[in-house]
Parts: sequence; C-alpha cells; structure tokens
Amino acid sequence: MKEFNFTKYEDAIKIYREKNLMQALYDEGEIIMDQVLVCLHGDDHRKRRKVENKVFSRETFRLYETDIYPVTLDQTIQPFLKKGKMDLVDFGFRVLLNLTADFSGVDRPEKSPEETEKLIKLLKIFASGATLAHSTRDRDEVKEEIKVALKEFESKFLGPSIKRREELIKNSNENELPTGVLLNRQDILTALLNNQDKLQLPYDVLMREIAFYLLAGAQTSIHSLVHTFHEIIKWVEKNPDKKKNIYDPIFVQKAVHESTRLHPSSPVAWRKPTCPVHLPNNEEAKEGDKVIIDLYTCNRDEEMFGEDAKEFNPNREAPSGQNVYGLSFGLGMHSCIGRNLAAGVVPKEDTDPNDHHYGTVALILNKLFEYNAKPDPNNTPKMDEKTKRPNWGYYPIIFDV
Repeated sequence: MKEFNFTKYEDAIKIYREKNLMQALYDEGEIIMDQVLVCLHGDDHRKRRKVENKVFSRETFRLYETDIYPVTLDQTIQPFLKKGKMDLVDFGFRVLLNLTADFSGVDRPEKSPEETEKLIKLLKIFASGATLAHSTRDRDEVKEEIKVALKEFESKFLGPSIKRREELIKNSNENELPTGVLLNRQDILTALLNNQDKLQLPYDVLMREIAFYLLAGAQTSIHSLVHTFHEIIKWVEKNPDKKKNIYDPIFVQKAVHESTRLHPSSPVAWRKPTCPVHLPNNEEAKEGDKVIIDLYTCNRDEEMFGEDAKEFNPNREAPSGQNVYGLSFGLGMHSCIGRNLAAGVVPKEDTDPNDHHYGTVALILNKLFEYNAKPDPNNTPKMDEKTKRPNWGYYPIIFDV
C-alpha cells in the first residue's frame, strides 16, 4: 500500500471532486460507521442522501433556529448561570443533545436528568468509535464499549422510537403526508422508515445511521464551538478596542467560519481508490492505496488565503469562488449534509441581521457573550488526551453577570 499526501488547497479540491476516490477515514471505526451515509459511495450514497436531504432543508433549519432552539438553549444554560461557571465542552454536549436527538429521530419520553445523562454517555462512546483511527486508547477496549452501548441504545431509545414511527406511518395516508409531517417535524429516522421500500436498509445499518447522526451533529459542533470561543477571546486580548464586536451576531458568525477554517473537525481527509486514479501530483493511486488530504495545512495555504492564512482573522474575505471556511465541510458528493444547521448561511454586505440564518454554533456563542462568558482564570483548559485530534477536552469558563 502506498500513501499519497497533499497539502495544497488546489490539489485537495481536485481530490475531493474525483468520483473514483471513496471515503476511508472511518474504516477503523466500522463498528459504528459501517455503511452510514458518510461512508457510502456511488448509487447507494446518492439514494440515501436524496432521502435524507429532505430533512436538512433551510426552512427546517430556520424553524429550529427561530422557534425551538432558543428555548432549549435558554433552559440548558440557566443552571450554569446560577453556578456562575461551567465546562464549555460538557455544556456543548448538553445543549446540542436535544437538537441532534430531534434531527436524528431519537425520542426522549422522560426528559429526565437521568435520561439526559444516559444519552450523553452513549453519545460520547459512539464518538470514540467514529474517531477510532485517531484514538490513543486500546482499540479493542473501545470496540467492546461500543458494542455494549449500541445494545443499550437500541433497547432504551432506538427501538421505542422506531415503534412509534411505524405505528404513525401505518395509520397514516402516506400519499397525502410528505416525509416528516407524520411527526409534525422532520427527522432522519422517519425519512428512512418512510422510504424503506426504496432503501431496504438492514436493521443494524439503520441503527448505526441514527447513532451516527446523533453523535455527528454534536461532536463537530462542539469542536467548532470551543475553538471559536478560544479564538475570539485571544483576538479580543490583542484588539481590546474591538471588544464590542463580540456582541454583533454577524461578527460572531464570521468568527465561527474563520475558526472552522483553521480548526477542521478532522485535521485530515482520507480517500481510497475504487480503481486506478490519476492524482494531481501526476502519480497513479491503485486500489489498496490511501490518499490523504492534510486539511489543517490546506486550509492555511497562503496562495489561497493570503500571507496571514495561519492567523485568525474574523473579517477575512473568501477567495474568489471558494468558501471562507475552506474545505472543513468537505466538497462535492460528500460535503457535510448538516453544514447550514451548524454554521448557517454566509452573510453578505446587505444581510439583514434580524432575518438571517446564523447556525447553532453562533447562537450558542451569542448567548455566552450575552452573559459575559470568559475563561476561568483559576482553571486551565486541557486538550482531549483520548484522541490525537486537536480537540479541547476541558474548557472551564465563568460568567460575569
């Protein structure tokens, strides 16, 4: 097996657009990732993505952002405001739990603290499986944890959620009710069950798909949330006269996009050929080889983003024809399906801040700055030692209210 590494932005674009290169980043974590959407290729990927795309519409995102998410965010943050402090990483899991459960289709009938803690625990275990390739723990130990967690997830959450939806589908006229209306909301589980005649998903694949959606929305958004908060704090320290900008929601969203460029949720993207493929370096990759995109370096390519490409500049302009957040959300057939949910729509010069889709990460940051959140001077943040990925594992903050 040969490895081909690419660090230039333009080369990465060509690799992402090569149809004969398929996802390889999650091969080691197949216990939780086998045959989930992000790992599919070709017709199977197109069929399932077509079904699931209907859930991830801008109209649905706006509904959550304006009517549902603010209530959840306020309820989740109140106990921490009373304490005057919290771990931002832990808070991220808690505030995003309801959102990812809603979109994936995992019911939470009890809404109790015990139920919340159980689902958070399962979510973290699933996340350890998705990132198994970069884990610093014993691989077999992690896999055993995931096996146990999947059984508990199926019995306590997924099984009852499927039963409820199947009864609704059975008692409804599917010709009159589009996907999602059965539950008066859109979710992935309903969409898959309502299209099972087309997809023919085995039960274990369905379970992994829902488990993946439950963890993916939270894991990547938490990564962006903490990194962006840290970058904004450092930026304010260097530019104290511009501190007022952190109360501008458009500025905060731009900061999210810029931080996402600098800190992609995975520092690399891996692809493997389905047949011999001619690469940008004029070499040929064959089946069994690995093609690696160094996203961390590509997103800091000075030829694309300028001499200050390695620096955090929330007012950066996007290069012509490119995204201001770089390649962090992927490109082409495997671009992130939930990008707009997490990061919103890129604002324009004439964007009305009162009628704009900001994304969940920016909404959380706006709420934190509303209560004057800042790093806890008596507690040092720590990186996550369970993974080689540059993720924060503990980030204590306090509120000045």
